[in-house]
Amino acid sequence: MKIESFIKNLDFNDNKIVTKVILETSFSKEIRILLKKGQIMKEHKAPFPIIVNILEGEINFGVEEKTHQLNKGDIITLEGHVPHDLTALKDSIVRLTLSKLDHPERVEKVITNS
Repeated sequence: MKIESFIKNLDFNDNKIVTKVILETSFSKEIRILLKKGQIMKEHKAPFPIIVNILEGEINFGVEEKTHQLNKGDIITLEGHVPHDLTALKDSIVRLTLSKLDHPERVEKVITNS
């Protein structure tokens, strides 16, 4: 058993989206993404299904040329290989659930290229 928090020790950065692996289980990787208002993750694809949960804030979540406004408490799932992007409308805390087979370094590459 392991207990962690998605809302403690927040370190937002004005210049860069901040990610941190909060938990790794036998079946998933739970990642916290901190986005300041206006920060963008350009269109990208995950190789496996993902779950995105907005813990705080508000984002525009683009999927296949449609934009969905997600607010605190909203959750969305996507199958693998579906193009999507994120734009923070407010400072936001996002929980990203990746497959155990996926790699947090891939998320960092998306951020670097955004």
